[in-house]
Amino acid sequence: MPIRILPSNLVNQIAAGEVVERPASVVKELVENSIDAGATSIEVRLNEGGKTLITVTDNGKGMSKEELALAVERHATSKLPDDNLFNINFLGFRGEALPSIASVARLSIISRIKDADSAWKIEVNGGQKSEVVPAAQSQGTRIEVRDLFFATPARLKFLKTAAHEAAQCSDILQRIALANPSIAFSLYENDRKKFSLPACNGDLFDARLARISAIMGREFGENSILISAEREGVKISGYISLPTLNKANSLSQFLFVNNRPVRDKLLLGAIRGAYQDVLAAGRYPLCALFFDVEPQLVDVNVHPAKAEVRFYDNALVRGLLVSSIRNGLNLHANKTSNVLNLEQLVNDKIPNFQSPLSEENRLEESVSLGEFLPRQAMNFAYRPQPKRQAELPELEHKFSIRVEDVQDEISRSDVGPLGLAKAQFHDTYIISQSEDSIIITDQHAAHERIVMEKLKAGLNSGHVAAQMLLIPEVVDLPAAEKTRILDAAEDLAKLGLVLEEFGTTAVIVREIPALLGNTDVKKLVEDVAEQMAEWGSGFELTEKLHLVCATIACHGSVRAGRRLNVEEMNQLLRDMEKTPHSGQCNHGRPTYVELKITDIAKLFDR
Repeated sequence: MPIRILPSNLVNQIAAGEVVERPASVVKELVENSIDAGATSIEVRLNEGGKTLITVTDNGKGMSKEELALAVERHATSKLPDDNLFNINFLGFRGEALPSIASVARLSIISRIKDADSAWKIEVNGGQKSEVVPAAQSQGTRIEVRDLFFATPARLKFLKTAAHEAAQCSDILQRIALANPSIAFSLYENDRKKFSLPACNGDLFDARLARISAIMGREFGENSILISAEREGVKISGYISLPTLNKANSLSQFLFVNNRPVRDKLLLGAIRGAYQDVLAAGRYPLCALFFDVEPQLVDVNVHPAKAEVRFYDNALVRGLLVSSIRNGLNLHANKTSNVLNLEQLVNDKIPNFQSPLSEENRLEESVSLGEFLPRQAMNFAYRPQPKRQAELPELEHKFSIRVEDVQDEISRSDVGPLGLAKAQFHDTYIISQSEDSIIITDQHAAHERIVMEKLKAGLNSGHVAAQMLLIPEVVDLPAAEKTRILDAAEDLAKLGLVLEEFGTTAVIVREIPALLGNTDVKKLVEDVAEQMAEWGSGFELTEKLHLVCATIACHGSVRAGRRLNVEEMNQLLRDMEKTPHSGQCNHGRPTYVELKITDIAKLFDR
């Protein structure tokens, strides 16, 4: 078949396949056009998840009759005044969205500019344009997209359920709303309100935090860290979560480049690297980060849906992101997320501590009490209580409560924010008291962080104290794990873990870090070898050594179940107060929970 020029309607449908993938793509393109038009209020309505109807209404500057006729032509745009693709200051710039949508759906646009006598309307059905005619409309633009993909039925087969498509539309609209807190957004599905976000007032950071809290939840707003950094034409600002507030996926990581929502592997990898010492593998922090980059230093024209960008200097952006996150975490190193929900605590079922009396005994006790109680009191249901004095020794044994008579020295000068230790509960948790709160500390998680930071400090100084084993430990390993750990033997020696090859299937451990004391050497080496299998080639040497530090620290920490005296508990609390990132362990779990006296008083309606 000879070469020929494709018909214009087919060309538009091919272009639509790149720009319009699903209803969410339509919502994204139309809402971005509304933002570029200066709208302060945007309303989106969906029917059947956007398959049958998508309506976007804004109060932007609108379009004149002549502009409306041009708007549905391919590559017609007002957003490249100097025809320079390296100076893009708008969300849209290609002029492809409206004609692409019109080629696969029934498109209707009504628009009115300020002080105009009337609005103007144009319709495009499957690429066929109508005349521009007068219509009724207030200032702004209203766009209706009906019967999406009616011109390309095969595309309909790839759409999912209406609920799933509506969820995708909601997600993209919320992402755009995060970047534009000064604009009001609302979404309706089948005439039912999904959400409504009013415009946020105040300065940029306050407005962003208010919008972020509305979308990502109040818990994130209360447990987030503000970061702001700038270097060589690149500025990063936004909010990141404390390490103890994390999720099992990265769906709550929102990234914006010049207010454009993006999913960039470089940036996501940098976030993971910044949290590597304070977060467990497989857990992800929450964040909303905004990158303001000079248009000449970033290329947004590398993806049809503009979901990816390319930076002129990747190393600069990654380095600035990692350093700004780590600085923010260091400034709040001893802070942990507020994980106690008082409302949930009040609503939780309280165990019934009644004695297991038989019905006969209960009646007997009730009758005997009747001789001493006024008749009115007998109208109340009686709940016999156990004899607590007799059960206290058993209670202490059962729940392992360790309490020592110590002088109340809460005013001591060396007592810090974590207060003075009062008791040990379940041989695992330290209960301490400060001036205005009660603090519960996980002794293993806290000591794990302390050991980790000491190892890192020794690593940075070039000297980690090692302890030679009186009897070297022989550890059998699978061939692959043995090869990996021997390849890293030189690096492990820097951490005080000295081992050599021993026979064909084992290694012999001659020295361990002195911080560990008595530990299960075999289990330590096996864990390190297993972790090495997960690293791959994506980690640098320093990152690998920090991961080994985390594993070693876990083995060398005070275990749950070990009884501590008051002096040991207080020393652990004081060490925590001097240790960076002591608000969470090496795996991102909180090391302590603080209960304010005012919060406890609420539980008793005081």
